[in-house]
Amino acid sequence: MPRMMFDFVDGSAGSEFGTRRNEREIERIQLQPRVLVNVENRRLDTTILGKETSLPFGIAPMGMCDLTWPGADRMLAAAAVQHEIPLCVSSAASTTLEEMHRLTGGKAWFQLYVGQSREAAFDLVDRAAGAGYEFLVLTVDTPQVSRRIRDLKNGFQVPFRMGPRQFLDFACHPRWSLQTLMTGVPKPMNFETAQKSNAFARSESRGGTDWRFLDALRNRWNGKLIIKGVMSPDDAVGIRDAGADAVYVSNHGGRQLDSAPAAIHALPQIRAAIGTDTPLIFDSGLRSGEDIVKALALGADFVMLGRPLIYAIGADGARGLDSLIDYIAEDISITLAQIGRKAIGELDASVLADPTLLPPAPDSAPESGNSVIGKLRVEGR
Repeated sequence: MPRMMFDFVDGSAGSEFGTRRNEREIERIQLQPRVLVNVENRRLDTTILGKETSLPFGIAPMGMCDLTWPGADRMLAAAAVQHEIPLCVSSAASTTLEEMHRLTGGKAWFQLYVGQSREAAFDLVDRAAGAGYEFLVLTVDTPQVSRRIRDLKNGFQVPFRMGPRQFLDFACHPRWSLQTLMTGVPKPMNFETAQKSNAFARSESRGGTDWRFLDALRNRWNGKLIIKGVMSPDDAVGIRDAGADAVYVSNHGGRQLDSAPAAIHALPQIRAAIGTDTPLIFDSGLRSGEDIVKALALGADFVMLGRPLIYAIGADGARGLDSLIDYIAEDISITLAQIGRKAIGELDASVLADPTLLPPAPDSAPESGNSVIGKLRVEGR
């Protein structure tokens, strides 16, 4: 991949402490090995919002994936079908939402960004309903796209502007460049094909997405509604009470607020705040099967993977993507065996080696006695 495209995927907000914090704090969580437990015939299937999936993870929404490698969207769709997992299609995907729904055989979810025009946003919502989508994911943690220093240094912008630096970068990666020329420069196709507006402004303000918009969206959308980018227990409770079907805990992989707490901190706090009836989905910082097990143990019902899958495509195309998904699935199964569990539904905080080793919760969290970790400390587990 050209350096500019790799940095677009790999880069984060500010000094990129947030991304490293996500990974570091997940690494600090330890799992308790168990022995003399019959762990034959382990199963990785689970259910999220009434839908069965063969693995406890899906593909997170990512915009302009074809910048990674020509045809990346189609590779992700094929992987969703092959591995029987959901794929969340970004508003800024390189392929139209209708085509992605067709390619996945209906396994796709649709992720919505709301810009300056609510009319254009509702047009996308109506298109998703017309295409047969059952799941809508509203991303709310991007009121303004953050400053990503690598993108600024590389001159990355949408639409592209070719200068000497970009030309040299592409020239040093002829395979990517030639295939991109043959297939066409990727565009945010949902905006290119929109009836209400065909303009995509990556840097435009999205700060108008508020509680009133959520109410309007809930009234308009008859399918399952998931709210993505939640880090506050108070926000999670409000979202649940507004009628959302699931809360998606995420700090955007560290790409929005460099000083945000690690998303794994927020997960048990939000679970404690909203109770057990509302499904929780999680991403940010997950890099392995063991990481996924940790998130599920801390209260997530399902997780989504983003960057690791794009790294795989950038390294080896569709073959790399399929290999990585198989590897992560095997890693989850091996981890279950090591901790004495046979199924995803058996995971809870009891598989943690020592909950007191978890980093201290942020000051804004509920009282420790009301949190999952607090309860474990009180019980001496």
